[in-house]
Amino acid sequence: MLFRGRSHRSLDPKGRLMLPPDFRDILVSRAEGGKLVLTSFDDCVMGYPLPDWEDFERKFSTLKNPSRKMRDFRRLVIGSAELMDMDGQGRVRISRSHMDYAGITKDVVLLGQGSRFEIWDQGRFDGIVAQDFDDVAAELADSGIELSL
Repeated sequence: MLFRGRSHRSLDPKGRLMLPPDFRDILVSRAEGGKLVLTSFDDCVMGYPLPDWEDFERKFSTLKNPSRKMRDFRRLVIGSAELMDMDGQGRVRISRSHMDYAGITKDVVLLGQGSRFEIWDQGRFDGIVAQDFDDVAAELADSGIELSL
């Protein structure tokens, strides 16, 4: 099961976010109790089922003599990781540090990205989809992916 689709939500006054039912189902199927990890990267908050996150951390720990940039990346991504539990209503609390990093105030977009999902501030996400993507087809083709729409 993969995270797919887009959902628009609002945080409640306590900073809690109601996850879409299909996202909740995936989390529960992948991790006991639906445990997940939220972290900061790419101007958004990223969510991973706990086993997938633990696999990422294991792989990352095998790097020998990482560069300063890689160590800084680790500081951002692993250093901001927070283990979360969904409550009985399928909500997760977004921490103040994650909200500040991602510019989240109230209205958000949840975006499925396969093995993970992203939580975007609505305004920042609007800027992403307003981009011109004409050059993406060439980059995909260079990577061996044929996009036929």
